[in-house]
Amino acid sequence: MKHTNWTEIEFILQGLSEYPRAEKVLFVLCLVMYLVILLGNSTLIILTLLDSRLHTPMYFFLSNLSFLDIWYTSSFIPSMLVHFLSESKTISFKKCVIQMSVSYTMGSTECVLLAVMAYDRYVAICNPLRYSIIMSKALCIQLAVLSWGLGLLNSLTETVLAIRLPFCGKNVINHFVCEILAFVKLACTDISLNEITIMLGNVIFLFSPLLLICISYIFILSTVLRISSAEGRKKAFSTCSAHMTVVVVFYGTILFMYMKPKSKDSAFDKLIALFYGIVTPMLNPIIYSLRNTDVHGAMRKLTIRHWFQRK
Repeated sequence: MKHTNWTEIEFILQGLSEYPRAEKVLFVLCLVMYLVILLGNSTLIILTLLDSRLHTPMYFFLSNLSFLDIWYTSSFIPSMLVHFLSESKTISFKKCVIQMSVSYTMGSTECVLLAVMAYDRYVAICNPLRYSIIMSKALCIQLAVLSWGLGLLNSLTETVLAIRLPFCGKNVINHFVCEILAFVKLACTDISLNEITIMLGNVIFLFSPLLLICISYIFILSTVLRISSAEGRKKAFSTCSAHMTVVVVFYGTILFMYMKPKSKDSAFDKLIALFYGIVTPMLNPIIYSLRNTDVHGAMRKLTIRHWFQRK
């Protein structure tokens, strides 16, 4: 077989090409959700930077999560929106690799970051008197750098192995975006090594952080149940409720994708994967803002300051 130099040609992202009307509906839905993602996550980052009350480890990690969600969705949604309205659904090799590596980096980083945020909640509830000492500024920065570094390392490993594969002419990716598994399936050679590394990466970056999160919340639960007053238990739980909700949404969607019966309709599977990639980043700022007095107070303060400046 003749191997193709992929740097000279383009991929075709199949998406829902067979359902053009559905793509128009998806364009509107995805555009609205993308705008909500940009607005919600940008607002959280700005509030964290401007309000001194939010200069805490929890909001530092939350701003990292918001920054991550913006980059993750921006790596594929704009080009996907263009493809929804265009008959030409092509993407160059370089753009495909960049899209694939960025989204994989962000996904891996988010898994580690959620575990770091669980550790932060563990220290806050189980060691409240030593919280400011343990969760120092230096440690927070180190944990954030570790999260980003591990995510980048995992992405580089998978991406380098993928682009070294030989290809023989197939260039149709059966997805909305350049997804790594769909990419490697175009190779005209044995991809067992790639599939094994992808599976190992998923196990390490999905279930190892989940295990650490579960261990953290076991200790948190045991500590909270020892609090004598109902008001104290309620206050302790409220500091973890937002993070617990984000973890449930994030891992619940992933487990549903992996454990559901394989659908005969590939369009359904592609839609599930698409909305997993968009809905979770959209819900994160909403979950952390809902019933959060610190965020509400920072928002009111910023609004009043802006109003007086206009006067």
